[in-house]
Amino acid sequence: MKQVGLLGATGSIGTQTLDIIRLHPERFSLAAMTAGKNLELVREQIKEFSPNLVSVQDTQDAQALRSEFPNLEVTEGLEGLVEVAAYAATDVVVTGITGSIGLEPTLAAIEAGKPIAIANKETLVTAGHLVTEAAKKQGVALIPVDSEHSAIFQALNGEPVEAIDRLIVTASGGSFRDKGRAELEGVTVEQALRHPNWSMGAKVTIDSATMMNKGLEVIEAHWLFGLSYDKIDVLIHDESIIHSMVEYVDRSVIAQLGTPDMRVPIQYALSYPARLERPEEERLHLWELGKLHFSKLDLERYRCMEFAYEAGKAGGTMPTVLNAANEVAVAAFLKGKLDFLGIERVIEQALTGHERIGQPSLETIQAVDAETRRKATLAL
Repeated sequence: MKQVGLLGATGSIGTQTLDIIRLHPERFSLAAMTAGKNLELVREQIKEFSPNLVSVQDTQDAQALRSEFPNLEVTEGLEGLVEVAAYAATDVVVTGITGSIGLEPTLAAIEAGKPIAIANKETLVTAGHLVTEAAKKQGVALIPVDSEHSAIFQALNGEPVEAIDRLIVTASGGSFRDKGRAELEGVTVEQALRHPNWSMGAKVTIDSATMMNKGLEVIEAHWLFGLSYDKIDVLIHDESIIHSMVEYVDRSVIAQLGTPDMRVPIQYALSYPARLERPEEERLHLWELGKLHFSKLDLERYRCMEFAYEAGKAGGTMPTVLNAANEVAVAAFLKGKLDFLGIERVIEQALTGHERIGQPSLETIQAVDAETRRKATLAL
């Protein structure tokens, strides 16, 4: 029985993680969880899964839960995130929260020796060198949850780095993959949230539409698998059936295929190295699809991908700036305060206005992150 610590229980990754615990109650139990402001769902999850420790965002919500569940340990805020991440009773921590707020709790979980099922890509983007160095020092496994990185992880299957020629990360192209740049003027939030293949949270869905999500994944792949950026390619794949591929030096290409269901990589991250059954789930019938479609990535069409490659190659604090500016811009777009193409403008302005700092400490990263958000907010 694995005891699971879950960061972001009410979000897309969190609720699907609970689906896996629900499917395999003999294998997994929820020991601790964090949540944001969806208190009604939090109550339901506490009643069903009986965690020992729960952390929520607001003090008022924490007080309400303490009153309703007197035998439950309840905490709050960033300190609560860190406490859940490092909770002694857990065997694995799923980092399902979105944004750079996941950095401190991820580092706390690593310091506590917890294997990380990592779905919070912004953590590796913002401070990949700190996270991977800490994991190596503590002997902690970073098991990818993103479907693309899980696919690469599975396709590598213990092969040495020197045998890899390149990683091929597939991308759906997002909600606007069939539109040219000129057609993106004036697109709405509602249109951007209509992802053709995946059911995800709002922020990730907008990132998919701009392709920043894929840019963040390229940086994440660099840190997870130790390859240079010139060995990480992105391929548009409309159906999201091939989740990613690895090309080896002998030109063999190993791919991982499956239906677009995030519960598959979540379950694998929890059960690794074992594979558990999902008997009721849909099989992949390729004959029903008939054809799979691919196209080359156009960096002029998807400028956020260009920004991500440039920031990743520059290193230091540049990926921190990339991520912070993107989070501000996407939040503004979702609130109707910024047009869709304005997301790119805010990010580009932040990157060009920043003087890179090499090998930043955690304190430096936090300071750069805060300053970038301040400037990006003023630039809206």
